[in-house]
Amino acid sequence: MPPIIYIGQTRIVILNPVRQTPRKAIEILLTDEQKARLEKITRSHSAERRLVERAGIILACAAGKQNQEIAADYGTSVVRVSKWRRRFAEHGFSGLEDEQRPGQPTIYGQAFRDQLLAKLETQPPAGLARWDCQTLAEDLGASKHAVWRALKKEGIHLHRARSWCVSTDPEFTEKSAAIIGLYLNPPLNALVLSVDEKPSIQALERKTGYIETRDHQTVRAYQSTYQRHGTLNLFAALNVATGHIQAQTTQTKTREDFLQFMDQVLQEVSEDKEVHVILDNYCTHKKNDEWLKKYEGRVQFHFTPTSASWLNQIEIWFGILSRKTLKEASFSSAEELKNAIEAFIVRHNQKAQPFKWRRREVKGSQIKNTITNLRN
Repeated sequence: MPPIIYIGQTRIVILNPVRQTPRKAIEILLTDEQKARLEKITRSHSAERRLVERAGIILACAAGKQNQEIAADYGTSVVRVSKWRRRFAEHGFSGLEDEQRPGQPTIYGQAFRDQLLAKLETQPPAGLARWDCQTLAEDLGASKHAVWRALKKEGIHLHRARSWCVSTDPEFTEKSAAIIGLYLNPPLNALVLSVDEKPSIQALERKTGYIETRDHQTVRAYQSTYQRHGTLNLFAALNVATGHIQAQTTQTKTREDFLQFMDQVLQEVSEDKEVHVILDNYCTHKKNDEWLKKYEGRVQFHFTPTSASWLNQIEIWFGILSRKTLKEASFSSAEELKNAIEAFIVRHNQKAQPFKWRRREVKGSQIKNTITNLRN
């Protein structure tokens, strides 16, 4: 029976306190994809600070830490940690975003967005080549953070750029159709070669290796200063049907060097075969009528349209060579550079395959995000 005490005529019954079972925090279980995404947010230098903190809290919850321990680590309250734990458990990543709050209308709404896009289509202030976030904010009288958020929402990256090239050749259609026809439907008993030169390849000597960045990533690195050891020119012919490469390095890139290389290539071709050579419009490729007379009826040159050397498949192979052998490399002499190029060609030819020439379709989603279309 509970104890009873009297205060004056008032009887007070003292009840034993009821012990409540402590509430258990919601368990957070992450998939590998969710964990990787949260870790990427915590390493980001551009994500909002509050989002970085919330991602870190969820990772700590998934690691089995208690709310009190996490709150102490992040200098926040237990209630706040519990809130983001619950929100993520219920809504996933969308739960880490702020909820809509009643109150004063947003300052930077639709009107600000339209004003910002309109400003991007105008010329930047004198002395500047392009708009940047700070300049836009000053011109619009807005916060640079508001400008940054609006640009990010629209998928506009002012610091990134791409180039384009438009051929003005009046015979573009005829020339390009002829070359693509050689790729897709070559003549019977004929050899189709894609030929060009890669000029002035530098033999640069510099230290290379691996370094750790401030966000604890290990990346390839090379010293910014270097020592030059001369240059080489590379003539190359791609057998379109097989992907096989024939090449020759030279000290010069004159017409004589080009024709000498072509003579070397043709020595290995049966005389009863037609040879169709795809070339760009470089001066050494033109005005070779006397040389062509030696192979009259057997060798035919096909020139890409002006400003359309990308139609020449050898350019694809040059790109592969640059990425795998030349970029960020170190060579103590021009001879070492030559040996590296020749070794790569041997390696390539062991597993050579033809490039697949495909017609690339440009879909609406790839051209809609211009500033003008975003405004309409």
